[in-house]
Amino acid sequence: MNDWLRRLLYLPPEGSTYAAGIDHLHFAVIGTTLLGATFVFLLAVYFLLRHPRRAEGELTEPRRTPWPVELFVIAGLQTLFLAFWVVGAVQYDHVMTPPHDGVRVYVTAKQWMWKFGYPGGRSSIDVLTVPAGRDVVLVMTSRDVIHSFYVPAFRLKQDVVPGRYQTAWFRSDAPGTYDLECAEFCGTSHSAMLGKVRVLAAGDYARWLEDTVALPGADSPGADGDLAAAGRDVAVRRGCFQCHSVDGQPSVGPSWARLYRSRVALTGGRSVVADEAYLTRSMMEPQADVVEGYRPVMPTYRGVLEQPEVAALVEFIEALGSAPFSPSVTLPRVVPEDEGRPQEPKP
Repeated sequence: MNDWLRRLLYLPPEGSTYAAGIDHLHFAVIGTTLLGATFVFLLAVYFLLRHPRRAEGELTEPRRTPWPVELFVIAGLQTLFLAFWVVGAVQYDHVMTPPHDGVRVYVTAKQWMWKFGYPGGRSSIDVLTVPAGRDVVLVMTSRDVIHSFYVPAFRLKQDVVPGRYQTAWFRSDAPGTYDLECAEFCGTSHSAMLGKVRVLAAGDYARWLEDTVALPGADSPGADGDLAAAGRDVAVRRGCFQCHSVDGQPSVGPSWARLYRSRVALTGGRSVVADEAYLTRSMMEPQADVVEGYRPVMPTYRGVLEQPEVAALVEFIEALGSAPFSPSVTLPRVVPEDEGRPQEPKP
């Protein structure tokens, strides 16, 4: 039945782990809607035949529906609506919550191409290569206009907005090649903004990783086990440790120790979870979300950090969340310029 309905709606085979759940919900909604529309149509035909107008000005005989019937219809429709809402809300939360231990890929959309950056230092255009049987987390942004990352077989569609960082995830257990499209009109060559998602078996993906070019200045090839070390090398080379500590001690900027997935208080009373999107945004747009208690002095690294370097830094910060470095020295607390000065008496 599932395959028959899928072919009836011209849907490609389900390529991700949550695609079947999305299809089942859509089939249930579409089927219920068709049944309801058919019932209303047949009921209209019945009334048309059962109560035709026999004379000019003749009125239909008034009828009163018993209140138990009205209550049953209202309760049934409300129950059906709430059931669809609950199932959809649970499914939406699952799809929109990326796993913590997924393989990260940084996606940049621009007219009219997709560019992918991998933690190991490799990059590709229009072809996304991922391992089968593992969660893949996409951190996406746009360089120009709004695009939409759409993989029909995965039932995955996420708008990519310039100046913002969105995350999406999927897991495909079936090796193969799947179509990638842009589902948001983005210019004259929108229809040509096509790509492929290549899902490789574990052995093939391991061999593909062996061909990955190392990060500039890093000693490791950036495989999964050495990615945090590559991120530490990037932090040293880019001067990140001049303002950020890795052991929780105060500095010019917030400490990276236990930062990943923590709740960060921002100026203005807001707060945000330090996930992949927030950490990437804080590097590219540091003035957008200033941490409470710190001055907005960090410069932007847009155009300075390459996508693989950003991925390695995020991996390094994540590693510090579970095993922060032990402090070798105790740093003094950074005192803002206006703190400690004698206050003028108020009139």
